Amino acid sequence: MAKSILIIDDEESIRASLKGALEDEGFDVITAEDGESGITRTSEELPDLILLDIWMPGIDGIETLNRLKRLYPKLPIVIMSGHGTIEAAVKATKLGAYDFIEKPLSIEKVILAIGRALETSRLMQENLILKGDEKRLIIGKSEAISKLMEDIESAALSKAPVLLTGENGTGKEVVAWNIHDRSQRTNKPFVTVNCAAIPEELMDSELFGYEKGAFTGATSRKKGRFDMAHEGTLFLNGIGETSQRTQAKVLRIIQEMVFERVGGAKGIKVDVRVIAATNKDLEEEVAAGRFRQKLLSSLKVISLHIPPLRERAGDIQLLAEHFINEFSREGGRPSKKVSPEAMSLLKRYDWPGNVRELRNLIERLVTISPSPLIEPHNLPPYLTGPAEGSIDDAFSTQDFKEARHLFEKEFIIRKLEENGWNISKTAEAMGIERSHLHRKIKSYGIEERE
Repeated sequence: MAKSILIIDDEESIRASLKGALEDEGFDVITAEDGESGITRTSEELPDLILLDIWMPGIDGIETLNRLKRLYPKLPIVIMSGHGTIEAAVKATKLGAYDFIEKPLSIEKVILAIGRALETSRLMQENLILKGDEKRLIIGKSEAISKLMEDIESAALSKAPVLLTGENGTGKEVVAWNIHDRSQRTNKPFVTVNCAAIPEELMDSELFGYEKGAFTGATSRKKGRFDMAHEGTLFLNGIGETSQRTQAKVLRIIQEMVFERVGGAKGIKVDVRVIAATNKDLEEEVAAGRFRQKLLSSLKVISLHIPPLRERAGDIQLLAEHFINEFSREGGRPSKKVSPEAMSLLKRYDWPGNVRELRNLIERLVTISPSPLIEPHNLPPYLTGPAEGSIDDAFSTQDFKEARHLFEKEFIIRKLEENGWNISKTAEAMGIERSHLHRKIKSYGIEERE
């Protein structure tokens, strides 16, 4: 695929001459006549590189560079200027410009700078993949994701607590990490706590640690998650699942940045930014007496909502292609493609498990599909059948018992699909015992869909 380049310059003659020369070199070229339209075109097209003039009407190149780097920190930008000064070059470099070229432009120098910038960007991307950060990329060009990225950038500039809301599987932890990564705490710890997975009796020890001799078996001091996150970010995933007792302690730390370890009396000062996430309506939880109003008020100083996948169906193709490349690379397999017909079916589905469900499905398709092209017959029946699947059958029957069985069977199948047919994960997601789910699967004759 040809690399795309955006030229932002107010001089039409320069835009035209650069466009022609770069297209001759095999690049896809987009143009914009000023900084504002350049920022808009960037969000629409997500180019691989930007050539940016400094002196333009409206917002100048330096301010445009500043805004673009806040939104797209890893996008390479080469500055062009007919009024080159050391001061301007230094300023542009500090703001993240890859290179600085003086006008009148030499096409050879421009092409050389583009080649170096794209190669550096490729190596950085490979480094991200090697570090495992690829799984923390936010994929998408939809309006909803563009707005979310803007909100992430704004949140990263603040030190205030953040509350993330959204359905299961939407990527709340990925968003939390991106806020941390773009903040001044980026080189400090990012510590995650899955609140729903920690029993209440162990919560204090996990969050705050304990002193030697605090209880039977406490043979040495242990640091808690707040300790571990000092000067960094603590991500409390599932904050709505915590008890009011734990909520009160979290509130105190947010307000005072002090806590005591279990079995200790000494107040320990920390510097931690708290990002919390929930799939619950915390206003309703407050009304029901299950969540503290003061904690909610403290957390939602900055509040971001992560949209469900069904509200950004235009991103499904990008996500699917990204996951195919990820799992093909991990498994040492040739990359696959999705046929237009199969992609149409993926886009039609509601994805109740959101991005996590799509990721699990793609992993399975990459693993078991023998063909390099994923066709409709490779997809599970609930994607290739009528839009509503067997739920329609439940409503068409007159017998209540039969309708309940039809619905329950389809519900279990869909939850299994969301969790990659992992029975333990599915049982946990459904809130039932693993043995109980096994009995249901056996009684309904459910078999893994090919």
